[in-house]
Order: sequence, then structure tokens, then C-alpha cells
Amino acid sequence: MPPGTCQLDAAQLDATLTRMAEELASRLGPDEPIAVLGIRSRGLPLAERLAARLSASTHRAAPMGALDITLYRDDLTERAGAPIVRPTEIPFTLKERTVILVDDVLFTGRTIRAALDALLDHGRPRKVLLAVLVDRGGRELPIQADVVGTTLKVAWGERVSVKVKELDGEDGVFVEPKD
Repeated sequence: MPPGTCQLDAAQLDATLTRMAEELASRLGPDEPIAVLGIRSRGLPLAERLAARLSASTHRAAPMGALDITLYRDDLTERAGAPIVRPTEIPFTLKERTVILVDDVLFTGRTIRAALDALLDHGRPRKVLLAVLVDRGGRELPIQADVVGTTLKVAWGERVSVKVKELDGEDGVFVEPKD
């Protein structure tokens, strides 16, 4: 399939993450303990980049973790094949922390619902902020992001494809036809 229409190139994606980190920093209290959790798979490298920027701008640690939501999905039985479960890695306590949950694309809200269920199985944070690179609309659940990189109008017959250099060898956001 030819690549879709580029919505954010590598430089724009980088600038968007910097702006998102600044917006997140402005929402945090000066002594508020934080942690950043990336939803596997593309939310994780985005979270790592946001955590580095947050640490630099707030001059405090932003511990990183990874959240796998595979077994929390409400469509698990509808998916073909055996699910691939990757590790959840939260090497710190969530108690009394503000957790910044990071994902690449917010669409129906079902991924975030599953992520919240998974997160609460690992502890009870003081607060959760949701940061997404792309909000494409089309919600099926009443979930919205606290910080959004960009909002795209995407038709039902199209999908948003986020590429990150850590997994795909390049950075970018594309809109392409569904397979």
C-alpha cells in the first residue's frame, strides 16, 4: 500500500511532543510526584520522549513505565489469532503519584478504558492525565484527552498511522485507507 497523506513529518512530530510536554508541565504542581506510562506499542516510545522532556522542563524525575492492555481489551474474542501479550513494566509505586498515560491515537476510547483497568490493577494513583499524539474523533465511550498533540478529521474508511523511529525507522503521522 502506498504511504498515506502525511499529517506530521518528523520535525513537526518532534515540535508537537515538545509542546505537549510544556502543556503537561504547566498542569503539574511544583512538588507533585509524577510518573509516565506508555501504552504498548507506539505509546511507549512517545511516552519515553515526553518523560525526557518533562524531566528537563520541570527539573525532576519523571519515572517511566510500560502498560500492556492486551488482556483488558473488550474485543479480545473478536480478534483473529492468539493475542500477543507483552510485559507491563511499572518499577515504582503509583500511590500518591500523578500518572501521565500516553498513547499514539485516541479513537473510540476503548483502548484507554482498557488501559485504565490495567493501570488500576497495579495501584491507585492520585490522578491520571491522558496525553495522546492524535485525536481522530469517533468516540464510542465518554473519554477525552487532557493533552492532545493534533486533532485530525478522519473518515471512517481511513485510519491514522503513527510511525516512530524506535519501531518503524521513521517518525510521522499519516492518514491512509483502511485495509
